[in-house]
Amino acid sequence: MISNVSLLNRITHYIVRRKGKQMRPMFVFLVAKMVSNGNFKEKTYRGAATIELIHTATLVHDDVVDDSNRRRGFFSLNALWKNKIAVLVGDYLLSKGLLLSIDNDDFDILKHISVAVREMSEGELLQIEKARQLNITEDVYFDIIRKKTATLIAACTAIGATSVEADKDTVIQMREFGELIGIAFQIKDDLFDYSDEKIGKPTGIDIKEQKMTLPLIYTLNNCDKKERKWLINSVKNHNKDKKRVKEVIDLVKQNGGIEYTISKMKEYQQKALDILDNYPDSEYKNSLITMVNYVIEREK
Repeated sequence: MISNVSLLNRITHYIVRRKGKQMRPMFVFLVAKMVSNGNFKEKTYRGAATIELIHTATLVHDDVVDDSNRRRGFFSLNALWKNKIAVLVGDYLLSKGLLLSIDNDDFDILKHISVAVREMSEGELLQIEKARQLNITEDVYFDIIRKKTATLIAACTAIGATSVEADKDTVIQMREFGELIGIAFQIKDDLFDYSDEKIGKPTGIDIKEQKMTLPLIYTLNNCDKKERKWLINSVKNHNKDKKRVKEVIDLVKQNGGIEYTISKMKEYQQKALDILDNYPDSEYKNSLITMVNYVIEREK
């Protein structure tokens, strides 16, 4: 990904050296292998590369939107090069991903990507809109995380099947499989906010940002009137007060918000595993089962 702009080359080198788990490209490869009995195509590699470019672009833009200075334990691009350059680099990565599909006539892959980018934008905006009102229902919460997080993982698994010319029903089923994993993945992320572990994300950060996650939504719907009023006031007006945030976390735990959230996460995990039961045993299927389990067992 060499450019004649030296600044861009320095930044992309910085990004490549700090790559994350690359879970999304792995889903592309493993699904492609599972549904095609181990066959592989050049198109699969292009699909995985496109996903990683798009995912990285969205992370760069997210750090600007969230005014975040850290990413994966390192300084974010906006912390080092400021917002203007970070936004432009995100745009550059997005265009590289789209062009990779267009230049190779991978229009089916491009459609999966375009739907994901549209839904991710809608999900983020819906979350911002609802955070201001603090009136998110459980249904709206699941709509947000389906769009914000799950849609990109759904694109990965759909692209894996598409890249090896699987039939339409298989592509649809693999898309659903990815969406279920993505929802479980985001629920696990939301649980980290209530963890005592050091996971690279400060405890209570979602509360400080007025993000209504499932443990809090459940507690608001199942506590008494006095506690509900106190919770809403705390999240709305005292979200920067560390002592108050800790009290909110304690109340959520006391009211069963964590147990309920874990049960919902496991429900989505099981639905994803049930889909894999439709496929014959193979090392690729076993690897996908391992990844589904990793999503809810990971510690960061």
